[in-house]
This record gives sequence, C-alpha cells and structure tokens, in this order.
Amino acid sequence: MIQLFDAHCDTILRCYLHGAPLRRNTGHLDLERTQKYGYAQFFAIFGSPEDTPGCSLWETFLTEYALFRSELDANDDRIAFCRTGPQAQGALAAGKAAGFLSVEGAELLDCDLDKLRLAHRMGVRAVNITWNHPNLLSGTNAQERERGLSEQGKAFVREMDALGMLVDVSHLSDPGFWDVMEVSTRPVVATHSNARSVFFDTRNLTDEQFTAIIRKNGVAGLNMYAGFLGESPDLDTVTAHLEHFLSLGGEKNIALGGDWDGCSRLPAGIGGIEDMDELYEHLLRRNYSETLVQGLFYTNLMRVVSEVCSM
Repeated sequence: MIQLFDAHCDTILRCYLHGAPLRRNTGHLDLERTQKYGYAQFFAIFGSPEDTPGCSLWETFLTEYALFRSELDANDDRIAFCRTGPQAQGALAAGKAAGFLSVEGAELLDCDLDKLRLAHRMGVRAVNITWNHPNLLSGTNAQERERGLSEQGKAFVREMDALGMLVDVSHLSDPGFWDVMEVSTRPVVATHSNARSVFFDTRNLTDEQFTAIIRKNGVAGLNMYAGFLGESPDLDTVTAHLEHFLSLGGEKNIALGGDWDGCSRLPAGIGGIEDMDELYEHLLRRNYSETLVQGLFYTNLMRVVSEVCSM
C-alpha cells in the first residue's frame, strides 16, 4: 500500500460551504477514496471574508474547527486527529488515516499570540503567515508584495517555533519569506508551492527560496493546481517541477501539497487524490527510485512533522 502524506487541502471549507460530509463527497478527496493509501493529511481551516459574509474570521476559525472535530468524531473508524508524527504513525498502523490541522492565514487567529497559543492547545500544528490578503504580520505574493514581516510578524514566528508549530510560507511575499528564514530556528515549510523557474507565478518558489528551505531542513509541497503548474499541465508537468527541485539538491525536501478542494483545475490524469497512485507509478516508470518516490509521497513531510510538532 502506498503511504501518502499531503500537506494542504481546503476540504473542511468545502464541507462547510456545501454541507458535504468528509466520508463521501464529490470534491477532490474523501475518506472512502483515501482508504487505498496509508493516508495522512493536513486539513486547512480557511475562509476569506467573501466565503463567510457576516462572520468575523475568528468566528470562521471556531466554526470550521467544530466542523472538523465533528467530522472526525463521526468517522473515528476511518481517521484519527493527530498532533505529532508518532501519533500519525500509530493511526496508520491501526488502519486509520491521520488528520492534522492547519490554519491558512494568520488573520483567522486575528494575528494574535494568545489566539495562536489557544489554537495550538486545540491541536493546530501549522499556520500560513498569510493567505492572499495582507494582514498585520506581512504582505503576500498577491498584494503588498514589497512588505515583509512586521515586528508583530516576527514575534508570531518566534512563538510558533517555541510552540512546535510549522511555519508555512506558501502565499507569503518574497520579503516576508526571507524574514521568516532569518527569524525561524526550525524547519520551514511551503506546503503547496511549485518551482517558479519551471512556471512563473509569484505563488511559486524561486530557486533561492527552495535552496533556503533545504538549508532549514524543511519541505515544499508540490501543488496540483493547474494554474501553478504550466500551460495544459499533465503528469509530465508535475514531474518537471519535481525534477527542477531535485536538480537543486532537494531529494529529501519535496513533499505533496495538492491544494485539494482549494483549486479549480487539476493536471490531466489527476481527478482527485484517488489518482495520486498514477503519479507514483509514473515516477517509477521514469526510473525514479522507490526510496525517492516514497520520500516525496510520505517520508520527507513525516520527518519534518516529527521534528517540529513534538507535543
């Protein structure tokens, strides 16, 4: 059985907006389709003001957190809420999926240190500093691109390090990225970002950024959104991003971050997470070693989670 640990999906927001259950739905992933894998997943709590009109972002966080917990309770035969690497390994050994929780955009926590600490106690183990909208911590890849971390942003990163939470730089401005690299003492992740040299988009990582992630012993998760892969992308396009990261020495620093249920178009050959075994076999046919492919699919991200998320 293929082991698959994916760093980012927006499935909880989709469940919230559409009333769709986690066990079986028509989105990019559900628990029935993931049974074919030894499966672990970071589920992002996410919502922009446009998604949840009339609610504060903190209220959105609390509502989606409650939904996540209720879905896991309703499916405790299939999935366990995990906070550490050993917990996830135990869940997989018991034949269950491992569900981790992240927050996409610190504005959902009001960029507040006390709410960050509370989120950690509630089980959140990764936070994107920003989504596309700027916040009190930093500018983004899409807006206020020239603005890096504020002093509040630097304090936020330091507190995440102290708590044992993954600092996620996907969506962050380039100056904000470099500020995180200077401030953080832990492995840093870009949970769903591809290679800018292969396909130019400010959401993708430059060579220098990916090399910095390598130096931090972190990972970047390959994003399956067609808009960040290339024109008319397919499995070969995904492979091109992987090969570029490998050429920079990133064999142990690449993971999967599908952006499931957070994107409108996937590459040809991938209809949802159920088709990721097609990518696995595609890479083996391209003479990638089993060890390298297992690293991409599972081992690399599990290593980082086990190092950072220790409590």
